[in-house]
Amino acid sequence: MKNNIDIGFDTIHLGHGSGGELTRKLLDAIIFKTFSNPFLDKKHDGSIVEFNGKIAISTDSFVITPIFFKGGDIGSLSVHGTVNDVAMCGAIPKYLSLAFIIEEGLKVTDFIEIVQSIKKAADESGVLIITGDTKVVERGKGDKIFINTTGFGEMHPKANISVSNISENDVIIVNGFIAQHGMAIMSEREGLEFESNINSDSTNLNFLVKDLLDEFGTNIKMFRDPTRGGLGTVLYEIANDISKGVFIKEADIPVEKQVAAACEMLGLDPLYVANEGVFLTVVSKNVADDVLQFMKKHSKGKNATIIGNITDNHPNKVVMESLIGGKRIVSPLVGEQLPRIC
Repeated sequence: MKNNIDIGFDTIHLGHGSGGELTRKLLDAIIFKTFSNPFLDKKHDGSIVEFNGKIAISTDSFVITPIFFKGGDIGSLSVHGTVNDVAMCGAIPKYLSLAFIIEEGLKVTDFIEIVQSIKKAADESGVLIITGDTKVVERGKGDKIFINTTGFGEMHPKANISVSNISENDVIIVNGFIAQHGMAIMSEREGLEFESNINSDSTNLNFLVKDLLDEFGTNIKMFRDPTRGGLGTVLYEIANDISKGVFIKEADIPVEKQVAAACEMLGLDPLYVANEGVFLTVVSKNVADDVLQFMKKHSKGKNATIIGNITDNHPNKVVMESLIGGKRIVSPLVGEQLPRIC
C-alpha cells in the first residue's frame, strides 16, 4: 500500500512511545490523520458515546506472525476479529478502541501500511475508531507489533443468541470454506513454504449476521466463529455446553481443494485449523433451508452449507460420519496446533 506520510524517521524508536514530542508527532502524522472523526479528534483519554439499550463488548489481542500474509495483515485482522466477535453476540458493531504495542525498529512504512489497512477494514465494517493507545518496547522485547482492539455494539432488537435456546433437531450451517486462514499463514512461514494460492479468509461478517437477524429473528439460536481452535473445537464446546449431541457429515463440510491438499501434506486436520471469515449458526429446523438459501445470496455466505444437526443421541459428543461411511468422535483440540495464528 502506497503512502505519502513522512514523519522524519524510517523506523520506530523508543522515543515514539515516551509520551513526549516524538509520540505526538507519530500520533498526529499517522493515527489521528488516518482515523480522523469527531470522537478521536478531541484527542482525549477516552470518548463519550450514546447507546440505546443493551450493548455487546468484546476485546481481543493480535500477535500473529508474519504480520503481512496472503489475503490480509495484522491490521485488517485486528478489525475483522473484534467486529466479528461483537456480531456473534447478535449485536451491530459501531465503535472500536485500538491499542498498539510496537517493537523498536519496526519500519515506519510497515506501520503506516498497517494503520491504513485498519482504516480500510473499519470503513468496510461500518465502525469508527474512537479511542486507543500506543506503546513502544525495546528491540527484542516484542515481535514487530501487537494490536489490541475492543469492540462495542448495540444488540439487534430481534437477537436472542444463547446456547440455552438450542434444542434437538436444530440445524448447523457454516457460511463458507473452512481452514483457509490457518493454511494461508502456514504457507508464509519460514520452512513451511509451498506453492500455494491460498488466501486468508479474514473478513467482516457483521452485515450478513445483521441481515440474518432481520429476516429470521429468534429462529437463529446461535452464532459462533471458529477461530483458533477451528470448527471441531467449537462444535465440541457446543455439545458440552448444551449436554446434547452434535452430528455432522464430513462430506458436507466445505473445504477448498487446495486447502485440503495443504492440510494433508502438513498432517493437519482442517477441523482444527483457524478461520477468520467463517461462522457457524444453529437455526430452527423449520427455517434451515430458507436460511441456507438466504446466506447463499450474500457475498459472505455464497458457499454456505448445512453440515449437521443437534441430537439427543450421544450427549456431550460430536460424531462425524466420514467420507467412507464410518463414524468417529470429534475431540477438542489439545494444545496449540498452529501458534501465533491471530
